[in-house]
Amino acid sequence: MPYNQAPSFPSLEGRLKTMHSTYATVQRDLLEANHLSPELLAKSLSIIGAHHVDYADIYCQRTAFESWHLEEGIVKSGSFQIDQGVGVRAVSGEKTAFAYADSLCIDSINRSAQAVRVIGAAGGEASVKVPSAAYGKSVHAVLNPIIGLDSAAKVALLNKVETLAKAADPRIVQVMAGLTCEYDMIYIARLDGRHAADIRPMVRLNVTVIAKQGDRREQGSAGGGGRYDLAYFDETLVRQFVDSAVKQALINLESRPAPAGEMTVVLGNGWPGVLLHEAVGHGLEGDFNRKETSVFSGRIGERVAAKGVTVVDQGDIADRRGSLNIDDEGNETRRTVLIEDGILVGYMQDETNARLMGTQSTGNGRRESYASAPMPRMTNTFMENGSYEPDEIIASIDKGIYAVNFGGGQVDITSGKFVFSASEAWWVEGGKLQYPVKGATIIGNGPEVLKHVSMIGNDTALDSGVGVCGKDGQSVPVGVGQPTLRIDSGLTVGGSEI
Repeated sequence: MPYNQAPSFPSLEGRLKTMHSTYATVQRDLLEANHLSPELLAKSLSIIGAHHVDYADIYCQRTAFESWHLEEGIVKSGSFQIDQGVGVRAVSGEKTAFAYADSLCIDSINRSAQAVRVIGAAGGEASVKVPSAAYGKSVHAVLNPIIGLDSAAKVALLNKVETLAKAADPRIVQVMAGLTCEYDMIYIARLDGRHAADIRPMVRLNVTVIAKQGDRREQGSAGGGGRYDLAYFDETLVRQFVDSAVKQALINLESRPAPAGEMTVVLGNGWPGVLLHEAVGHGLEGDFNRKETSVFSGRIGERVAAKGVTVVDQGDIADRRGSLNIDDEGNETRRTVLIEDGILVGYMQDETNARLMGTQSTGNGRRESYASAPMPRMTNTFMENGSYEPDEIIASIDKGIYAVNFGGGQVDITSGKFVFSASEAWWVEGGKLQYPVKGATIIGNGPEVLKHVSMIGNDTALDSGVGVCGKDGQSVPVGVGQPTLRIDSGLTVGGSEI
């Protein structure tokens, strides 16, 4: 799916109206429903402020989550759950104290505030700052997708997936489909008096099919979503997901063992940007660079990639899975250029690491939930367009691999070394796709690979809305993307020996 260079926002007046409405809704349904108020939270923060601390915040959250799973024409599972609680944090220098409770009551909040304030020396300014509301950009809707369709309609949506997949090809012998909806409501109160609120919807549809030909069975998967309601999954999009999964499974039925060795590799656009996310993106997060554990530490202004390579993290692209109206510290998300024309120009920052590094937050302070402390995390991270047509890039290859799609992978942040498995890949010879290959793993070093990018396509796209990023035991939704790329050296393909 294409990405928007800039978010498609309504008028300023409309955005402010939406965010004012959001703030009021969260106050009513989250705070007042639990006998809380901005003023009470400010008094709780003054407990922390009685000690010398650099920063403190209270993060209140209520999340409703629903999921459905269909297999063999039967809804095998369905669940609905609500979780709410509060996280309280104080920061002094490089030290952070954090406490959380799964109860949104003032006693729990005050006990947590008493616990975390010990990180600072007694004698701070304990005055209660008047809460001041901060509003984000309204980059996504604030609706509740769970109530968008009734249960029967949600099951019908999953049944449609199976019907379309089975009708696509007689070799499709099994279909699995999953649907998830989330309605997240947060309120952030900060020691500096800034208060912010957000409502975050999320939907996702997953499709997996098994194709059988003779004794051989292969799998194909597709899906996506974002910060929408369930009307997003219209018949056109559902059919697109199904066709993509079926096509992948049928291609894999014809695949041959992948060759092995160092060779030219072309990476497809969209989801293959997960390699960029893992191999480069994490190394550009502020905490790793402040602690000097990243291969990019202290290298601002240096060339770290080939000319033409521009990498951006942008948290304000409308409706995307990785987008946020505000980050989890109450700051507006924004577009942050990390690498520009091959030169390292910036890092992603939260409040704490920005302060310690003498810079400003980039709106990248994120946490999994109220039970986790925030840290600098990616939102939607992608490489920008080049000038080559994708077909022109493939036609330029004498011999090599074209990796259309990726499965799982792993990376070592300190060294930049990574391993990724391709879920769909082709052997290319003489500038033409010859046959699909199976079992291809792409092995390399992220910072080194960027130096060997020789052709950048003009087809940048973000993934369809399936990305999940893990760091220090926390998972958050993200977007990844890139154009078609040719990488001349520095990548080894693991498979069968040539």
